[in-house]
Amino acid sequence: MNKKKFQNIAKDVINLEIKALQKLKKNINYSFDQAVSHIVNCRSKVILCGVGKSGIIASKIAATLSSVGTPSFSLSAGDSSHGDLGSISKKDILILISNSGETDELKNIIQYANRNKILLICIVSKKDSLLYKAADIKLLIPKTIEAGGIVPTSSTTAQLALGDALAIAIMKYKKFDKMDFKKLHPAGNLGAQLKTVEDIMLVGNRIPFVSQNLRMKEALKILSAKNLGVLIVQNKQKKTIGIITDGQIRRFNQKKLNIQSMKVSEIMTKKPISIEKDSLAAKALELMNSKKITSLSVYNKRNKNKTIGILHIHNILQSNIT
Repeated sequence: MNKKKFQNIAKDVINLEIKALQKLKKNINYSFDQAVSHIVNCRSKVILCGVGKSGIIASKIAATLSSVGTPSFSLSAGDSSHGDLGSISKKDILILISNSGETDELKNIIQYANRNKILLICIVSKKDSLLYKAADIKLLIPKTIEAGGIVPTSSTTAQLALGDALAIAIMKYKKFDKMDFKKLHPAGNLGAQLKTVEDIMLVGNRIPFVSQNLRMKEALKILSAKNLGVLIVQNKQKKTIGIITDGQIRRFNQKKLNIQSMKVSEIMTKKPISIEKDSLAAKALELMNSKKITSLSVYNKRNKNKTIGILHIHNILQSNIT
């Protein structure tokens, strides 16, 4: 078989799965609304279960739901008949996934759910199946042609897409946003890109504050001690009125001025560039790059004139934000 035939096989598989998704799209109805509504209002857990390839899809859907704020986990169909049914409570929602709806391993779970009045949602392809008849909410996957005729492919693609649709609909209903997502994804590249300025800024006595009337001789000592290459200038009301950078100081020294006897207010740049604490750190980096600066004073939106933190470009780079 030549390589071009392999490519044709790949395209045939993809076309079959596209057709399965197109059928699924037409099949979305009121049952989908019911499923979303019940899951949104669930005060306990959402438990998913399937057998074989459907079990793998159940695990993926559970992981997606959990990642967007709906506590979920997948249950092993085989282990459920050996004690794991005890992990299902009456307040839970149970989602069973099966192409045929007649898989033996699911029968005990179906009976347990019905006997204990646990809300049962099915994702199934056959209306005359035990699972379809037993479910409270029925999400029907249209009949599909499996690629190769044997291996679950088109059917599992449809199952996965339906699970993604549920997760996103629930997320949108709950108004689960980037900041909520960040709380559940603190690690990895996603977590880094969703960090806010407040997450990485320097606060308290690490902020290099100086009074506007302070002599530069003393201000330089603070500059050296804080080791940030910047000073934040305040007035008597503790409002931020200026900034001094080591670059400015070098330029004054090049002019051979007696900088040490000068007041901070004579050296500072007025109205320093600042950023709100809830801004994304990635936005702060963009601002620094565009303004060709290495530090930002940070404020709370309730009081823009008061510095509550300082953000140095090194803080951003150490957090793997690009």
